[in-house]
Amino acid sequence: MKILISVDIEGVAGVYHSQQVRAGNPEYERARRLMTDEANAAIAGAFDAGADEVLVNDSHGDFRNLLPDVLDARAQVVQGKPRYLSMASGCELGVAGMCMVGYHSRAGGRGILAHTINSFAFAGIEFNGQPMSEASLYGALAGEHGVPVLMGSGDDVFIEENRALFPHAAFVQTKRATGQNSGVSLSPKKACEAIRAGVAEGIGRRAQARPLQLTTPLDVLLRTQTPALADLFCQWPEFERVDATALRFGARTVEAAVRMLNCCSAMSAMLR
Repeated sequence: MKILISVDIEGVAGVYHSQQVRAGNPEYERARRLMTDEANAAIAGAFDAGADEVLVNDSHGDFRNLLPDVLDARAQVVQGKPRYLSMASGCELGVAGMCMVGYHSRAGGRGILAHTINSFAFAGIEFNGQPMSEASLYGALAGEHGVPVLMGSGDDVFIEENRALFPHAAFVQTKRATGQNSGVSLSPKKACEAIRAGVAEGIGRRAQARPLQLTTPLDVLLRTQTPALADLFCQWPEFERVDATALRFGARTVEAAVRMLNCCSAMSAMLR
């Protein structure tokens, strides 16, 4: 049995502020170690539950955060970008399920460090009128490959947003949000213990879990942070301008939509 663990940083215990999640800040080095520790806890939980092989997807920022020399040697790590499946890379390799560790609330949500893909550029994303988070985007992308989400960890708002989408998944609350940059967190040790147990529990339920399947084709609405970003993205001829800061486009599959969104994210760098 092969398991994929996708690891983000904003939902990690003890992480609250943008300085902790951006390379070049002194606090980032400590936060990436906490992220790696939670990844190791998830790896241990997967092997506890009978996994033969574990892939760990580094799913934050430039996808070069996890410390390979500290990571559990039994796992293989997926790092670097670009990659077509982004935070869900590894789903194409015949995995039995995906676990989401350190995930967070969607753009416009009330969770800690809430955003979707790119906090500078994207104010919100909807598929067929439904607001999307990174968990729902990449859970649906995994679903196109027949892979169910088995476990998720993060703050209470992340869990509230996603429990109904993944009803058989085990959820682990690492902290409670009291604002965009504040909350009440488990200690890193307690969070890792809970994540290890949660991964094992989620894998134990895999017979009941079902991949998330969205109705396609998709009508994608992207709300940008500024009119200038909408100007930039609408250089893409297939995009339709909706208003000053919003645009829409069609996509045949979730993968096509995600790849287009990640292209927009990369384009936004020219306006930083």
